[in-house]
Amino acid sequence: MDVQYGLASAEDLKSLSGLELLRRMIAGLVPGPTIARTLGFRLTEVEEGLAIFEMDVGPHLLNPLGSIHGGVALTLIDSAAGCAVHTMLSAGIGYTTVETKVNFTRAIRPDGGTIRAEGRVVTRGRQIATAEARVLSGDGKILAHGTSTLMILASR
Repeated sequence: MDVQYGLASAEDLKSLSGLELLRRMIAGLVPGPTIARTLGFRLTEVEEGLAIFEMDVGPHLLNPLGSIHGGVALTLIDSAAGCAVHTMLSAGIGYTTVETKVNFTRAIRPDGGTIRAEGRVVTRGRQIATAEARVLSGDGKILAHGTSTLMILASR
């Protein structure tokens, strides 16, 4: 299946819960975000309070020192944490990141194969949610971990 990228329709955003929207994205019924095409990552699994992304790393993501740029891990953490929160939101409710903090624990090597980002909600209030995420190597080692604070936005 060819993945389509772009923006979800206004009707989908208004009528689908976050969990429904993300499940449709995985199924190819709603386009994926263009940043996923740019960096080459994909949403692979969602449940309430959980979002998982995968990414095949390679030389197209290198920093000047020859390892994968730290912004890749930060983007995965921000995406996994944000989508984990999104799974808990009703139709028409949005969110935005207020802050994301990341700790890099190992270099991500360009020959590292597929890496995985797992995001989980820690708390969800009426206006603020927090989530944590980990970026894992193919053999389960933690490459980076972080937390995000997200603002829940009123009905669009």
